[in-house]
Amino acid sequence: MDLCMTGIDFVHAPLEKREAVSLVRGQVQALLPCIAAQKGVQGCVLLATCNRTELYLHGAEGTQLDALAVLAEAAGFDAAEYRGYSITRTGENAVHHLMQVAAGLESQIFGDDQIVSQVKGAVALAREAKTVDAVLDTMFRRAVTAGKRVRTETRLTGVPASAAEVGARRAAQFFGSLEGKRAVVIGNGEMGRLAASTLRAQGCAVTVTLRSYHHGETVVPAGCDTWPYDTRCEVLDGADLAVSATTSPHFTLTAEQVAAMQNPPRLLLDLAMPRDIEQAVGEDGRVRLLNLDDLGDLGDYNAEAREVAMRILGEEEQAFYEWYGYRQALPLIAAVKDEALARLHYDHAYSGLHEDGDLDGLAELAVNKTVDLLLGGMKELVDAEHLAACLAHMRKGSGR
Repeated sequence: MDLCMTGIDFVHAPLEKREAVSLVRGQVQALLPCIAAQKGVQGCVLLATCNRTELYLHGAEGTQLDALAVLAEAAGFDAAEYRGYSITRTGENAVHHLMQVAAGLESQIFGDDQIVSQVKGAVALAREAKTVDAVLDTMFRRAVTAGKRVRTETRLTGVPASAAEVGARRAAQFFGSLEGKRAVVIGNGEMGRLAASTLRAQGCAVTVTLRSYHHGETVVPAGCDTWPYDTRCEVLDGADLAVSATTSPHFTLTAEQVAAMQNPPRLLLDLAMPRDIEQAVGEDGRVRLLNLDDLGDLGDYNAEAREVAMRILGEEEQAFYEWYGYRQALPLIAAVKDEALARLHYDHAYSGLHEDGDLDGLAELAVNKTVDLLLGGMKELVDAEHLAACLAHMRKGSGR
């Protein structure tokens, strides 16, 4: 199985290393064709989240791809610099890892229920870019199914399952209670809206900053006020808590801006990757700055639920391997059909018994349908090795 992946994630790389190779949607769309064009690559999918950048490759048969080198060349970073901060997996290890990622078992927040939509989005982008082949497409579809099943059939944790919710939990611990606190959320994307909704539900008076150049309908969580992004420092001065969760390539809050405030927020949560808030802000003794890596793993380990999750992953992995084995066996299935057809001997003088006189065509149709029905009913047993033995036996019987 010519599958391989490379991952730069929160387990193996510190935040500053992940930040340097973090990718937003537009960057992923631009990189996929470049990766697919590299020698030996038949298909590729690039998964980019706050805590991981992972490239999955399917190579031509016999090709040994260096996934990290492929990603580095396309993205423009030094592969050697990241050898110690990345991990590469091949074959079944790559399949198993993707299944675990989709189920939230490899997330910083154990049991994260946002990751399955991110995995689904990654393969959707690859489909749009036409860089995903049948093998990767099927593998990712099975992984998404596994993630959804784990989410609905078991509960891995009893705590919030997203960075926004965990951030709100940390804020509640910091203040003792969020009831009556003033919070400002910078960013109105998915993470920002979730943070705003969560804080509002816990009793905060929440203001969401909006950029003036955004056109069309803007969705703001119920009960939240809005404020222009360009004058955000005005509403931040005097607030208790600030959360920043944008995809901006620039800082949304700098040390200079915070220093100029008379009463800056006591707690700043930076949920963005790359980071939104300049790290020097944390040197201001009036504030506490927390980044993604400061959230830690707040998942309650549930051994029984994890056991059920692993069983589900095993079932979906097995389904993928059955599909893959059958796919690999297709050339041999065609050879079995040809051999079976060659074993049919009849006198062409009887061809007139059929009005079309096409006994050859009827025989071929019958053989093809019979073999398809027979092998299609036991796909889980069909593999190239067994079919090769079957074909050898058939040829031996015919004296070939």
